[in-house]
Amino acid sequence: MRFDRYEDRANLADALEQMKAKGFSYLEKITAVDYKDHMEALYFLVDIEKNENELIKVRLENSSLWLPTVMELFKSADWYEREMAEMFGITIRGRKTERLLLEKWDGIDPPLRKSFVWGQEYRNREQKG
Repeated sequence: MRFDRYEDRANLADALEQMKAKGFSYLEKITAVDYKDHMEALYFLVDIEKNENELIKVRLENSSLWLPTVMELFKSADWYEREMAEMFGITIRGRKTERLLLEKWDGIDPPLRKSFVWGQEYRNREQKG
């Protein structure tokens, strides 16, 4: 697996389509990492026949947290895109449905962001609302 492959958000669908044409036909998972000053979306692809993996990263600035959907290329992206939207606050553009996986967080920071407040401070915020 290579960890140095970065793609621009505008080229993401094309890059994934090229990888699919090369045999990486299975999107194993999508997730994100919060680095406080920016985020990275991670797309894990698998070539099942050759038993090879590929990781594609997309850097997102905190002022512009959105990605295009890749559901037309990989149906398995559905739940992962919904998870990134709910847990990291990344908007997925072009989705036909906006169904939530768990619940609406009502303006509270997404729980997998480093800015999310845990413990008593979180309970106090919850009780004020």
